[in-house]
Amino acid sequence: MGAQRPAYWRYGGQAVIEGVMMRSPRHFAVACRKPNGEMIVHAEPIEKTILGKLQFLNRPLLRGIFMLIDSLALGIKSLHFSSQVQIQHDPDIKPVSKPVQDIAIGASALGGFAIGMFLFFVLPTLLTDWLAREGWGAIARNMVDGGLRIAIFLLYVGLIGLMPDIRRVFQYHGAEHKAINALEEEGVVSVEAARRQTRLHPRCGTSFVLLVLILSIFVFAFLGRPPAYIRIPMHLALLPVIASATYEIIRLAGMFKSGFLARVLLAPGLWTQYLTTREPTDDQIEVAVAALQKVRALEEGILTAEEPTDEPTEAASAG
Repeated sequence: MGAQRPAYWRYGGQAVIEGVMMRSPRHFAVACRKPNGEMIVHAEPIEKTILGKLQFLNRPLLRGIFMLIDSLALGIKSLHFSSQVQIQHDPDIKPVSKPVQDIAIGASALGGFAIGMFLFFVLPTLLTDWLAREGWGAIARNMVDGGLRIAIFLLYVGLIGLMPDIRRVFQYHGAEHKAINALEEEGVVSVEAARRQTRLHPRCGTSFVLLVLILSIFVFAFLGRPPAYIRIPMHLALLPVIASATYEIIRLAGMFKSGFLARVLLAPGLWTQYLTTREPTDDQIEVAVAALQKVRALEEGILTAEEPTDEPTEAASAG
């Protein structure tokens, strides 16, 4: 049914702190719960992106990495807004200046990226160096590298999902998927339609990361086994290329997700989403639906960007 409405695959989003960000090609909206249970919805036009400024980069196998950079920037901006909502409306949290908060969010993102690079790329390749003494060849050791990366990734996601705060983020992640699935499968955006949908979605970032790790196994396996000080930078340098190829695969599979080949390609990522999503409550689904309704109305010209976009609403009770 999603293939009959091809424009809908251009909508996406992410979970933020006590809320959801939804985006369309030209706008984004963030809906969050305040500490008192009210909901606020904020929307803006999307600023000129890298690909918007440099159209010659908008080519298959080239655009993927730039779209990821744009998505990361928008995600950080949305996280900043959602954190401000919590700080400004929670009397127990001491407010901090915007520059300080920007530095904190930027440092957290940079630190998370550095930890991810160490855990998923540096550590596995160092751990498997000892296999050379056991007579393992370069291809076999590189394949083990890839298997360790995936195992570490799944273990990491599984462990952080046990934390109560992260579990709530994963619930909002599930709510985001349900709202998007409602739009793609039924052509409507409502709590009732979203409630009927699965919390899994083929264009999820989880699917993207896992597919990058899987493709990297086959790419790195045949690059030999130079010393670690050469191998690790080489692998990191190839990541943008692998990520760009993965983006095209996810994009096509998401557009034709009912096909057999697409289902096979997407299956590992969808299974992994059982770790990165949780079944949301109705009030969390309402947040995701509010964000998607707002951004869809802006995209389709029902609202204009000049109209007020911060909307406090009463919390809905869980059904």
